[in-house]
Amino acid sequence: MVKLSVIVPFYNVQQYAPDTLKSLSANAREDFEFILVDDCSRDETPDILARAERELPGAVYVRHEKNGGLATARNTGIDKARGEYLTFLDGDDWLAPGYYPQLLAAIEDLGVDFVRTDHVQCTARARSIHRVPHGRRGVVLRPRDIILPADRSTSVDYAYAWAGIYHRRLVDRGLLHFTDGLRTAEDRPWIWKLHREAESMGVVGLLGVYYRRGVASSLTQIGDVRQLDFIRAFDQVVTETAADPEASKLLPKAVRTYCAIISHHLGSIERFEPQVARKLKAMSAGALRRMPQDVLDEALDSMDVQRATRLRRLRRRPAGAGVAA
Repeated sequence: MVKLSVIVPFYNVQQYAPDTLKSLSANAREDFEFILVDDCSRDETPDILARAERELPGAVYVRHEKNGGLATARNTGIDKARGEYLTFLDGDDWLAPGYYPQLLAAIEDLGVDFVRTDHVQCTARARSIHRVPHGRRGVVLRPRDIILPADRSTSVDYAYAWAGIYHRRLVDRGLLHFTDGLRTAEDRPWIWKLHREAESMGVVGLLGVYYRRGVASSLTQIGDVRQLDFIRAFDQVVTETAADPEASKLLPKAVRTYCAIISHHLGSIERFEPQVARKLKAMSAGALRRMPQDVLDEALDSMDVQRATRLRRLRRRPAGAGVAA
């Protein structure tokens, strides 16, 4: 019986993959499997993974013939996974030795659907600890109870799939797969669905994932049209939350977060290619018009003047202006 399946997508990360794989080796156990998904890399990553399949205990190598993005690669791994528990790692990040046995022990001790953990963010040589924005540690929690408040960072804003571990019953209930084809913000609909529909969770102060920021090939560093998938991701969050029995309570948080992300992208619009920047404005204006307008009014009233003014101006933009969504 496989106890833990670790799903690791790779795409053009030949510079970092050896460190990632070395850290997996330092976490290997006879009842662990490592599902290495190459998302049609064009560099030396496939050769590195083919070698790892032979040398890394528990390695399972899968290669996509067409690039599908992180969400699709993770879904491939979920479909291949045989473990009682599942977790994720990105192909340019790494782990502390012996981290996964500790993570597994944490979820088994709590007996919950999923556990969320802190992590270490690494930008060049700088290191900083980022914690799950929820204070109660080591206790059983009801996930939907910690979505709110709307005006503060909560667990749904800490949307890193690799910062946790998940019981297989979430796969069986259709809660662990990602929205296929999303190129960015793929963790957002996923984390909201987990918190709305899973029955139990825990938070533990376990550090062991090292998240590499500022990677040149990372989509967050590239201002192309794929970045605009955040709109499709948050449309899904709002639509699904609107169908929830507690929609009136939860929607203000979803809408306010969506507005904050739109404002963030508009505030750094110079990093986008000109055509993409125009499309960002047009699609964001359309997104604001699709939101529940009474909830949007409340969200804008609760935001600081600069962000609220930026979004109100965009909201007044004529529907046909610029590039259509």
